[in-house]
Amino acid sequence: MESTQVRTAAPTPTLSTKPHYAILDGLRGVAALTVVAFHLCESHATSHLDQVINHGYLAVDFFFLLSGFVIGYAYDDRWSRLTLKEFFRIRLIRLQPMVVLGMIIGALCFYFQASPVWPGIAAVPVWKTLLVMLVGFTLLPLPVSMDIRGWHEMHPLNGPGWSLFYEYVANLLYALGVRKFSNTALGILVALAAAALIHLAVTSPAGDVIGGWSLDPEQLRVGFSRVMYPFFAGLLLSRVAPLARLKSAFLLCSLLLLLVLAFPRVGGPEHLWLNGLYDSLSIVVLFPLIVWLGASGQIAGEKSSRLCKFLGDISYPIYMTHFPLIYIYTGWVGTHKPTLAQAVPVALLTFGAAVVLAYVSLKFYDEPVRRWLKKRLA
Repeated sequence: MESTQVRTAAPTPTLSTKPHYAILDGLRGVAALTVVAFHLCESHATSHLDQVINHGYLAVDFFFLLSGFVIGYAYDDRWSRLTLKEFFRIRLIRLQPMVVLGMIIGALCFYFQASPVWPGIAAVPVWKTLLVMLVGFTLLPLPVSMDIRGWHEMHPLNGPGWSLFYEYVANLLYALGVRKFSNTALGILVALAAAALIHLAVTSPAGDVIGGWSLDPEQLRVGFSRVMYPFFAGLLLSRVAPLARLKSAFLLCSLLLLLVLAFPRVGGPEHLWLNGLYDSLSIVVLFPLIVWLGASGQIAGEKSSRLCKFLGDISYPIYMTHFPLIYIYTGWVGTHKPTLAQAVPVALLTFGAAVVLAYVSLKFYDEPVRRWLKKRLA
């Protein structure tokens, strides 16, 4: 979810002159597009076991690891001249505009989502929808009593807001203390977080790490477990991993990432813990490997560079604006009950609309607003 930087030379002390990791930008876009496809297929699933693109939910954990890596690379060497206020201002300018737009789009789409999937949705008063939207602007989690959809989401107008809430929590922890950790201390934190994540995945009643979007003790545990290891493992990786020079890294890393996210369910209903082991292996081992390979890679040519830039540019907007369209698609599926094969034309239309909406949001809202905020708050 975080903008990465393209590595073409040795790092220099200032953020503006640091080279970019273009391949990581591209991978973030690949993961974001996979999330859209995963959510479309999810509308047709009867359980976690028969979900197509079965492990697409792990893209969130990949985003967290990418964010930790980029935060470490961008800010670790700047704290001698960077204040907490400046750090938080930069992060808010980068993330908050799309949070606001995502909630507005969710509110505008809310009454077009009427379906048996959400009984009583039409009876929700407008004032309550607006209140949920305004609280959503802040990313403060809403209690279950304010859930106007029935999915127990802390942000029922735009479900993915839950992961941005934890992104902010990780940023706070980094800025307020973890940035000062030695590599040894950070390694201990990462090891403990990995143990907590593995325990969650293996002992989960569903045999996976899905969850984190509700404001209750069980779901809060899931959310914190999912962010603590990958974010701070990414931070540690940015500090200690020596980079190699790899060719065709974008293609290789994209294929590896898609393989991890699309891999079929492991273990079946008889051995749910095996899928928990797969989730653990993916997050703890494979994702750091993919990020390291991507950071070590070289862009092959101008076309690859433009592709990575495009994917990186739309990755955050598509993540923050696609879910209201998914709500509408899910409502349509709940009303008409098509098979996945019958729904392909509508699913493709929704997928394309999500990409177009993300690009329009980027060019006509996110980039102009961030430029204005940078001038206003400089």
